[in-house]
Amino acid sequence: MPSTSALFPRNFRKKYPVAVRGDGCWIIDQDGRRYLDASGQAAVVSIGHGVPEIGRAMAEQSSQLAFAHTTQFHSEPAERLARRLLTLAPPNFRHGGRVYFTSGGSEGTETAIKLARQFHLESGQPRRYRVVSRRQSYHGSTLGAMTVSGNVARRAPYEPLLAEWGHIAPCFCYHCPFDKKFPECGIACADDLSYFLDKNDASNVAAFIFEPVVGATLGAAVPPDGYAQRIAEICRSRGILLIADEIMSGMGRTGKPFAIQHWNVEPDIILVGKGIASGYAPLGAVLVAARIVDAFERGSGIFQHGFTYQAHPVATAAGNAVFDYIELHNLFDHVQPAAEILRTELSVLQSHPHVGEIRGLGLLLGIEFVKNKSTRQPFPKKDTIADRIRQATLDENVLTYPTQGCVDGEHGDHILLAPPFTISPSECRLIVSALRSALQKVFPS
Repeated sequence: MPSTSALFPRNFRKKYPVAVRGDGCWIIDQDGRRYLDASGQAAVVSIGHGVPEIGRAMAEQSSQLAFAHTTQFHSEPAERLARRLLTLAPPNFRHGGRVYFTSGGSEGTETAIKLARQFHLESGQPRRYRVVSRRQSYHGSTLGAMTVSGNVARRAPYEPLLAEWGHIAPCFCYHCPFDKKFPECGIACADDLSYFLDKNDASNVAAFIFEPVVGATLGAAVPPDGYAQRIAEICRSRGILLIADEIMSGMGRTGKPFAIQHWNVEPDIILVGKGIASGYAPLGAVLVAARIVDAFERGSGIFQHGFTYQAHPVATAAGNAVFDYIELHNLFDHVQPAAEILRTELSVLQSHPHVGEIRGLGLLLGIEFVKNKSTRQPFPKKDTIADRIRQATLDENVLTYPTQGCVDGEHGDHILLAPPFTISPSECRLIVSALRSALQKVFPS
């Protein structure tokens, strides 16, 4: 039956309830049904739903100034939020770094690609333009962001439109692309960048982009110690910029402001989004290290790029209000204890014959489902295991984030858990209870 909706949906074969209210870790639909948001709505919501202080701050800002174009004005909310981000960033951003605000993560990736290209123009290296990335990565849905993404399924329909700048092996210990084990592997997946640069024309590579913790595509895959450091070392030795895509893993989600800080690595550019405004406004940001800023200031002084709604006063006011709330309630410090409770509760699932691995860092967690636990063999794609788990947990009023293709882009099922930082122990137990019920429904024998 045709829908009466006027909206163009993500899926014409799916019926969507209408969300009307949020309350902490819960979303309520128009029928009064309550859903526990175990995924933070794609790892977006960090402070919880329905926090009135955020709405008040946005209303106050809009009553004073709703919009001013950045070709003519800066605004105080944007300036304040930029300073706050830089104080949380690695040391190479804190003195002379700058922030470029966008309306979301995909725009952030587009901005980083252009920044990398123009940085090398300003630095007298006009041949450098390619941005290399990893297979099984995801950096956004615009064409530029899709070009550097390695998510097979999302790229497939648009392949004729996408440039091929090069992808290296993913860092995924559970399904190592080299069939090795850490630490005997010598971090071969990091050295694959050197191998790629040796076999291709490294002189035209501008940057390497990676997710410090791979979010949706691999289900919170955490690199082993030494991986991020080795990647940074290779980039430095080749004159290549390092871009850390922290759109999903940043803003405290892993227990530190930025996931890259777990390994004391200083990238040249950091991308953030999602949690920066906790979903209260469309907002993303590109943090630019001081040496890149210096090249622009000493060079042309003009960045040939822009968006109408960049550094939007109301959106950045929302970001500041979210920061205020995080600081008032010490929510960054709440992540690790909450994560430990959730991981402890989830551990009862590990013995299930089809739960392959529970992985992640902080409140960015993934659960992978396998057909054969000893061989880590995935289920056939047609079995749609991840989506069936999603539906079964939804039947228990718990929202999860399913993805298929983590093994090779087509096979491999996992769900992502990324609840708000305010998740309570009792809510953690509800998540696990729903998952246990889902496992019984999907795997009845």
